[in-house]
Formats: sequence, C-alpha cells, structure tokens
Amino acid sequence: MSSPLAPDFSLSATAGQTVSLGTLRGRKVVLYFYPKDNTPGCTNETKDFGAHHAAFAAAGCDVFGISRDSIKSHENFKAKLELPFELISDPDEIACEAYGVMKMKNMYGKQVRGVERSTFVIDAEGRIAREWRGVKVPGHAEEVLAFVQSL
Repeated sequence: MSSPLAPDFSLSATAGQTVSLGTLRGRKVVLYFYPKDNTPGCTNETKDFGAHHAAFAAAGCDVFGISRDSIKSHENFKAKLELPFELISDPDEIACEAYGVMKMKNMYGKQVRGVERSTFVIDAEGRIAREWRGVKVPGHAEEVLAFVQSL
C-alpha cells in the first residue's frame, strides 16, 4: 500500500519566492512546521536543520520551515540565523490545516490554538514518506536526515 499524496499548496516564502509543492516533484522535501519565529525551541530546531543543510542537499532534498509568521518576521529570522533555506509563511493556516498540525495547547494555564511541532518527509513522487508529530527538538534534524538518506 502506498502512502498518501502530500497535500499541495502554494504559499509565499522568503527571498520573494512562492513555494508550490507540486513544482518540487522529483525531489525529496522536508516540511517542518513550527510554532513561532524567534522562540527558543523553534530557533534551535531551525538552526539544526540549517547546520545539516548541505547533507540534505546532497541527498537530493529541499528543506522548508513553515509557520504562521509573516514574511517580514521570517526574513528577519532567516537573516539572524543565516539560513541556507527558505521559510514559508502560512498566516491563513492553509498548509497547517491540510497537514493537520493545528492543535489546542496549554500555555500558561490557558487553552490556545497553535501549531504542533511536526515534520513531514515527502518523497520524489510527492507522497508522505514519514511524519513526526509532537516533535522534541534535540536530535530531531539528525533523525530526519538519516531517514531522508535511507530513501
């Protein structure tokens, strides 16, 4: 049984790009959804993916971070971390909803709706090869890289 096709989307990203999943067929793609730019866990996760970018590229894989932050916020975050890949802005939760990453979370005793830290590896045929939900940051980028290299 083959895995499901990854939901397609077309959203604005840093460097003036529009990322459409359909145009990336033939390459592997890592989409990691994270709650917010410039927060400790998201900063560490993004730095880890940045540190392994050359290895992802060598494996024929594009990496994209995605959150509800604005392009302006993403541009600043990308510059601050000197990222070698683009960040996708999803303020209307189009991709977040398609991938089912919006969850109710407890924040300082209040219920808030937010992005559950999740990562999806999409194979060259555009199918979801593997997903991680409720990600813990330490070692995650390395685990995703090892999986991508095994494809």
